[in-house]
Amino acid sequence: MPKDAPIIDPADRIVSHKAKEIFSMIRRKHEISKLDLLHQSRLTVSTLTRVLEDLIASGLIEECGFGASTGGRRPILYRVRPDYGCSLGLDISRVSSRLVLLDLSGQKLASQVWDMHDKMTPDVLIKQVILQIDQWKEEHPLLQQQLLGMGIGAVGPLNRFTGRIEQPEWFQAPGWRQVDIVARFEELLHIPVRLDNGANTAIVAESFADRMKNVRHMLYVHVGIGLRSAMMSDGKLIYGAIDMEGSLGQMIIQSDGLPYRTREGNHGCLDTYCSVYAIERELRSKLRMGRSSCLSSFVKPNEEVQLKHVLAALRHQDPLTTEIITQAATYFGIGLANLLNVLHPEKVVLGGPLMTNHDLYFYTATQTAIRKTYHYPDYQVVFSKGAFGEEAIAVGAALIIIDRLSHHNPGLQG
Repeated sequence: MPKDAPIIDPADRIVSHKAKEIFSMIRRKHEISKLDLLHQSRLTVSTLTRVLEDLIASGLIEECGFGASTGGRRPILYRVRPDYGCSLGLDISRVSSRLVLLDLSGQKLASQVWDMHDKMTPDVLIKQVILQIDQWKEEHPLLQQQLLGMGIGAVGPLNRFTGRIEQPEWFQAPGWRQVDIVARFEELLHIPVRLDNGANTAIVAESFADRMKNVRHMLYVHVGIGLRSAMMSDGKLIYGAIDMEGSLGQMIIQSDGLPYRTREGNHGCLDTYCSVYAIERELRSKLRMGRSSCLSSFVKPNEEVQLKHVLAALRHQDPLTTEIITQAATYFGIGLANLLNVLHPEKVVLGGPLMTNHDLYFYTATQTAIRKTYHYPDYQVVFSKGAFGEEAIAVGAALIIIDRLSHHNPGLQG
């Protein structure tokens, strides 16, 4: 594609509002009958037939057999056509970053992970991502026009309208402040790129996984070096006036408690007691005090306790590590109960390395939250580690590009 050709927003690929709505209905199901589409859309038979024919002609959907008969002819079934196009999703986080490639149905075709070490500046990561995309183009029969775009789920604070990562904390490498990440990738890839908070893209992925269950109110919390959260109500993301990265971590749970790791944060806030940072801090302190732990055999001389050491010690059922993890998870459960008492979600998805790599943190936190939730047991909430695990942020980032196909742009015809 010529570099001076316009970048096509996926929202402009389907012109008709009715076609967008029918396509969205089909995406919500693995396959759906024409009869069900007729009932849900309330279109006339002739209008629905015309819309379906147009979507088939565009290559967006396909017939996939017949449903069960209810007395007459068996109804035709429709589904999204996976090979219509592909979408990229990039997770930019503090511990690791990940790139995924999805087809139109949301099926993962490829994935790549990078360690965010002290040399992984924005320039280095961008170069690695571009090289990986070029390699995938050789391995998969992808044409430039089949690549719908790339979504980015990143650590904030960020501005999703300007496409800029603004002032994130705790990256090991320098240069991660005021990065015009969308503009840089669009210039290099010449495809549409969209940016959002990683917690928001993760909840998009988990909502997509639960699309058959009709979960309307969902909360997502990522526990890593810091805390990240997102909320979806009636199937829609809730946005604040500014990017809410890190706001959950500033919830005060002990007003005269420990100071935050920088001068800007609150004393006694949740982040200080339950994040990866908090666990590493406590374990380092206990080891300096002479507490016995198998961590001593994992940590090299002059090396600090890190997450990889914590997870290894957990797998060895180290008593000290188990104690500190249980304490951190209990604090997190208290904060989680506060959220439940205010927001009352139907489902809570908990992500991050502390959740996905071992059961102790997850089960301690959820049991604490349940005991401290108002109206329990009348109010029941479902806790989950999610369908996508550590890939949720990247998968959701790719899905926000596919979601654009159903987005209504001003000026489109009906």
